Amino acid sequence: MGESEIARLRRLIELECQSMEQGLTGYAITARHDIISHKYNQIDAYRKRLEPLIGKTQAKKAILEIYMYTVG
Repeated sequence: MGESEIARLRRLIELECQSMEQGLTGYAITARHDIISHKYNQIDAYRKRLEPLIGKTQAKKAILEIYMYTVG
């Protein structure tokens, strides 16, 4: 599992963040709350899968860094 699983989960988190950002600022300016909520829930599920691999603090930090880079 190791590094490749971590990289895969980070990429999935990045894709969810990009999707959220596009929903908030793209052509569909009025993103429905349930769609955005689903994206946050999916990111949280990825966080839970990251925690055993890199620890709680590092998983939260990774998500925050990805979110800030992607969404700003």
